Amino acid sequence: MAKQNLAEQFVDILARAGVKRLYGVVGDSLNPVVDAIRRNSAIDWIHVRHEETAAFAAGAEAQVTGSLAACAGSCGPGNLHLINGLYDAHRSMAPVLALASHIPSGEIGLGYFQETHPELLFQECSHYNEMISNPEQMPRLLQTAIQHAIGRGGVSVVSMPGDVASKPAPEKSVEHALVTARPTVRPGDEEIDKLCRMVDKAKRVTLFCGSGTAGAHAEVMEFAERIKSPVGHALRGKEWIQYDNPYDVGMSGLLGYGAAYEATHECDLLILLGTDFPYNAFLPDDVKIVQVDVRPEHLGRRSKLDLAVWGDVRETLRCLTPRVKPKSDRTFLDRMLKKHANALEGVVKAYTRKVEKHVPIHPEYVASVLDEMADDDAVFTVDTGMNNVWAARYLTPNGKRRVIGSFSHGSMANALPQAIGAQFTDLNRQVVAMSGDGGFSMLMGDFLTLVQYDLPVKVVLFNNSSLGMVELEMLVAGLPSYGTTNKNPDFAAIARAAGAYGVRVEKPKQLQGALKDAFKHKGPALVDVVTDPNALSIPPKISADMVTGFALSASKIVLDGGVGRMLQMARSNLRNVPRP
Repeated sequence: MAKQNLAEQFVDILARAGVKRLYGVVGDSLNPVVDAIRRNSAIDWIHVRHEETAAFAAGAEAQVTGSLAACAGSCGPGNLHLINGLYDAHRSMAPVLALASHIPSGEIGLGYFQETHPELLFQECSHYNEMISNPEQMPRLLQTAIQHAIGRGGVSVVSMPGDVASKPAPEKSVEHALVTARPTVRPGDEEIDKLCRMVDKAKRVTLFCGSGTAGAHAEVMEFAERIKSPVGHALRGKEWIQYDNPYDVGMSGLLGYGAAYEATHECDLLILLGTDFPYNAFLPDDVKIVQVDVRPEHLGRRSKLDLAVWGDVRETLRCLTPRVKPKSDRTFLDRMLKKHANALEGVVKAYTRKVEKHVPIHPEYVASVLDEMADDDAVFTVDTGMNNVWAARYLTPNGKRRVIGSFSHGSMANALPQAIGAQFTDLNRQVVAMSGDGGFSMLMGDFLTLVQYDLPVKVVLFNNSSLGMVELEMLVAGLPSYGTTNKNPDFAAIARAAGAYGVRVEKPKQLQGALKDAFKHKGPALVDVVTDPNALSIPPKISADMVTGFALSASKIVLDGGVGRMLQMARSNLRNVPRP
């Protein structure tokens, strides 16, 4: 039997850690690893057209499955292209292992062709970043990298020169049991007791939830019922906490809606559950705040805390809820539910007024129709920019749907590559990429990846021929829009030329039929919807003091706009309010 080389051993260890695919672009220093994958039935090589797509796809796969995913780039420019997608995965706490293959080991430091230094380049977007310089290192180093990615939630980068990958593997390497799942973290009794006393003392408690409440929906609802608390959420918490929630008061932040802002400011005690909500302009500075988070480095970095609790949200609430005294006074909760419903009633007309006849098509209308027609367990990937607005306002979570975007890193062009990674996890599950024309055209080459693998991703392209969010940022800053216009082709025609299903929609009455046909199509499809670039109404009090991006420094005003089916939920929740 032929002796294994290091690349083959590398691939074997990845397979043992549960990695199913390695996304990347082949080339020179990476060839030994790709050849090892060719001969290993446990892992597939997924050939993408740009390494940035590889990293985004791996990050999305990890978010959908909760398991380790992997990507790779060849030496120099190849692995350098991974960096943006790895930043996104790292900030999303997605466990991803990246292989950055390297130039010949004897040439490192001598200005060789395509030389870079991966151990420096990826330092900020990884928990672990080391280079394999000899075969004896590899097994333990790779296993350590895997455990960092899984255990700490984020990216590990392993660099390996191509000539080292081709060397014989060590005969008696140490291969210990691999960590493939994260444990739960329970706070100490002292912290639980302190939190219990604070909850019992407070008359008005509000819960504000982030992505850390994943898997804790039942516990949050039980706790909210026991203490009669309104429940708001950040954008990344929406999919985990909004559905089946009789205490829902909406979302805070620039894209927010409803009474979440009021609920967080008019309480005695604000409890932040599993959220690293970055916009401190929306957080109160005159109420007591408790933060519960599994990542201790997140505690207190957004606001001054009266109590920091290091722990998993579900385990913390399981310990806390039985200890707190039940509250009977619903006054604060009912007042916030009424405010929430009234707020939604006031903005819902923004997307219902003549939208079925409006040309160019209102993007709000597109999002609301998409929400109604998509599968109950669909995975939505959402481009950064205005598509974040439409996803936040119109996609209805139900406990089975997923919504993935570059919500922490804020990168353009994420939706298409993330859809690739999400679709590979289950070819029978509906995956919808909500793409903007700016983001889609940036990595449009990887639409060909959908065609090559016949991935049934449905791209719904919100085509307003502009960088809409950037235009809004300029207006907020008192600047005229400049450099934000896109001269776009017929994207549907491009899709058809590539061998996919493509249809262009210019009138509202065409939309439902186009989406229905695209969803029925068994392979990749693109629906190019020409939308109104001026659709988003802007509140009259926006001042030039507002900064660009999603943060507001001097104002607490959020963007106006419709809210889709959330109004129905708010009306339903009002039925729980006792009548005088």
